[in-house]
Amino acid sequence: MIKDCMNGQIDIILTKSISRFSRNLVDTLQYVRLLKEKNIAIVFEKENINTLSMESEMALALLSTLAQNEVESLSANVKMGIKMKMKRGEMMGFNGCLGYDYHSEDKTITVNEEEAQTVRWIFEQYIMGYGSYTIVNQLVQLGKKNKKGKVKWTDSGIIGIISNEKYKGDLLLGKTFTVDPISKRRLDNMGEEDQFYIKNHHEPIISAEMWNKAQEIRKKRYKENVLTIGGTREKFTRKYALSSLCECGFCGTKLTRRAHNQDTHSTKPVWKCRTATNKGKDLCPHSKALDEVIIENAFLEVYRLLSVNFDDVLDSVLATVEDALANEEDIVRLKKIEKSLSAWESKRKKLTDMLLDDTISKEAYDEKYNDFTDKINQSKNEKELLMLNLDSKKNIKIRMKDLRERLSEVDMLDEFDRVVFESIVEKVIVGETNEDGSIDPYKLTFVLKGNGYKAIPDAKERYISLCKKQIS
Repeated sequence: MIKDCMNGQIDIILTKSISRFSRNLVDTLQYVRLLKEKNIAIVFEKENINTLSMESEMALALLSTLAQNEVESLSANVKMGIKMKMKRGEMMGFNGCLGYDYHSEDKTITVNEEEAQTVRWIFEQYIMGYGSYTIVNQLVQLGKKNKKGKVKWTDSGIIGIISNEKYKGDLLLGKTFTVDPISKRRLDNMGEEDQFYIKNHHEPIISAEMWNKAQEIRKKRYKENVLTIGGTREKFTRKYALSSLCECGFCGTKLTRRAHNQDTHSTKPVWKCRTATNKGKDLCPHSKALDEVIIENAFLEVYRLLSVNFDDVLDSVLATVEDALANEEDIVRLKKIEKSLSAWESKRKKLTDMLLDDTISKEAYDEKYNDFTDKINQSKNEKELLMLNLDSKKNIKIRMKDLRERLSEVDMLDEFDRVVFESIVEKVIVGETNEDGSIDPYKLTFVLKGNGYKAIPDAKERYISLCKKQIS
């Protein structure tokens, strides 16, 4: 429709309401302005607005905001309903799986014996030592069909089958999640949202022993992604200032950000132990949810103590950070990795030439090809990580210069500053078991970059009553 408007085929758009035109405030205003320049009117019948005759965009912006809030509220309710169904073990979002047939009337799956034979064969070959590339070629030669009925297979598809828990009869719900209802962007769930694991959910195709054996082989062959640590997104996808920096003082896992209801109309952000949140309170019974504002205010107290009483420590911390930014080691490593990557790609290309010239057997080719591919993928991951580090350093250098100037002029911070926080703090430990064995779930220890750390018992006492009141 917008394309037709730009081509002069439409001179007026009639729509029932703003929410039918768009539930995104930015999109609404963007297209209204775009069409207004072409002298094309949008008439919203319910709100009685004509975009060509309206005096200002204020009313339109307000009503668009309400429409966006409506879809966000609806999304939150739908998400809550989906979580309740997953908690009950109901299958949600099943997109098809080789070896199983899905029955939409009761949302169950049953074994498709013909396809199941292919699945068993794949696991048997994998456990015997064959790589995914070899298995793909053998499936094509045997004429085996995939779930779509085509003789087409990929390395990643084989690994997806090997790592799928459904084949041993279990079901993991919540593997992915939607970031927000506006962009509808989906990500792999690495602990940001709840997951539900149901054992013995349906009839298995292979035994649990065979599945576990295949996982051991897979983990030996494929290194963990260097951009993720411990199954969580680390600093390169950090959305909040405290993301990946808060650590439980009892079990050592990272804290995750959650929204708690403050009253019937609003919520507040809190940080909770990931173990207690995802696996149950029994596994980390001493951890407590802590309001985000309390941690931020506690950091301001640390900063004041550093500024007033420990100027030399602060200078040491800043100097350490700046020395780390000035380190050229990453550049040297990047050049070595690029050289190594080029060498491995060249070797893999020569290996293919050797196969075409019949100077190497197919079995030896498969083994070497998989080995070279693993090394190439590892080098690419390391290169990507280093490039992200270097880009981050370029931005931080500029901000560190501004920060040093600010710190030399200002003794106090009136409000939480993410740049200052990330430049000074390495991590925040929440909770502690004292020497006498007593439990202090609200104690905060700020580990500073450089040398040593600074705990803040004074700040803890100041905010602990507020924390307990808000949590209860």
